[in-house]
Amino acid sequence: MTNDPRIHVSFEHLRRLKADSRELSFLPRQNALSVLNGRHQSRLRGRGLNFEEMRAYRRGDDIRSIDWKATARTGSAHVRVFSEERDRPALLVIDQRMSMFFGSVLNMKSVTAAEAAALAAHRILGSGDRVGGIVFNDDDQLEYVPRRSAHTSHALLKSIASFNNLLHAERPARTEPGRLNRVLKSVSRVAHHDHLVIIFSDFDGIDDATHRHLSGIAQHNDLVLALVFDPSARLVGSGPKAVLSDGQLQAQVDFANRRITDALTQVASQRLDRIIGWQTEIKLSVLPLSAAEQTTNQLKTLLGHRGAA
Repeated sequence: MTNDPRIHVSFEHLRRLKADSRELSFLPRQNALSVLNGRHQSRLRGRGLNFEEMRAYRRGDDIRSIDWKATARTGSAHVRVFSEERDRPALLVIDQRMSMFFGSVLNMKSVTAAEAAALAAHRILGSGDRVGGIVFNDDDQLEYVPRRSAHTSHALLKSIASFNNLLHAERPARTEPGRLNRVLKSVSRVAHHDHLVIIFSDFDGIDDATHRHLSGIAQHNDLVLALVFDPSARLVGSGPKAVLSDGQLQAQVDFANRRITDALTQVASQRLDRIIGWQTEIKLSVLPLSAAEQTTNQLKTLLGHRGAA
């Protein structure tokens, strides 16, 4: 098995990403430059509110919190006071199918998904929220109920690394119809409501049923699709041929062949367009992650960190 971190990840590598996660934020209050920020407010609803008390209005209180029925009944302004719930559970869904075992520039898509999920896990746990996940490949899946626990977070990272290292060129490449949809059913079962759900995948094999499952999840949760893609089509302008490798075996692909490039471009663009369209059809956010770029810096830029390149 290769030790090239662009091909496979290790638990230690994912654990060390904790230091890089501190400048990220998955909280509802997003930076104005973040892709998770809508035009006027965050796309993330965040934690719920608990009613604390009804009391007399004080100078500086938000007038939107005034309870007009109580005010009319007592003859003086009264406000309702709420406190934010202690935490919001997060469920990270990490795709490690064979469709993710591809990379033409820097990382395999499977590596980008693993690193991004690890960064999210570290940051969410560091913010005081519960974190859990579902790791899946073409055959199996492991589930971790969200907990505010470093032990659970480490178990999740170990499973991500384990599934990632099962990927190799000799593993049968098969697309099982409905595999992603079955995982989404598990997501619905674990994340009943008020969860942050982030799915790290290339979303290979999506169909109308996928749309229905995602709609159901987004109805009661904050849903982010971390769309991992590889800019293969860009190779057309870099030369007639390219050598692709899994770290051990190599294959030469003729990108000067118009049929090959047209097929790659059509498949990639159709899937991308469909998922981007879901952003308006369904209440969800799309976080595009390129396997051609360094994962940490890319996430910092997407989430609006001003110091990011």
